[in-house]
Amino acid sequence: MSQEHPTPEQDPQAAAPTEAPAATPPEASPADELATLKAQNLDLADQFLRAKAEAENARRRADEDIGKARKFAVEAFAESLLPVTDSLEAGLGVQNATPEQLREGAEATLKQLKSALERHKVIEINPAAGTKFDPHQHQAISMVPSEQEANTVVGVLQKGYLIADRVLRPALVTVAAPK
Repeated sequence: MSQEHPTPEQDPQAAAPTEAPAATPPEASPADELATLKAQNLDLADQFLRAKAEAENARRRADEDIGKARKFAVEAFAESLLPVTDSLEAGLGVQNATPEQLREGAEATLKQLKSALERHKVIEINPAAGTKFDPHQHQAISMVPSEQEANTVVGVLQKGYLIADRVLRPALVTVAAPK
């Protein structure tokens, strides 16, 4: 074998591929640049319109969901009151009921009603005598002379109700007057 032309195993520089000089891209003509920019502009305009339409659809779906929620929000509550209505109608349908039977039926129906209210987080406000007056949950109807400490509940004229920690109706109470 002759040494005039070394093989790649003999000459490591000969094995390395020769790098071609960096080819500079031919400069695009202004017409080509304009066509490219117009194509990009059309693509971006299309993307914008699609995003805008998607946002409008999402807003419309959210509005529909809110409308349905408002329309049917009371559905579960109304459904829980139907047994109470059924009990009242059944009680009114009984002929020749004794006062004891009427009382039992009314108590059972009231129990059903209270149970339905509690299931929907409607809680009774019925302060005991001597409880400190709370203007957030109680409404003072009158102040009466009492042996109790001033500004405490003497009696409840009408129970109040909370719904999910919000006062639906304050309890109507009489309050001990200062001495």
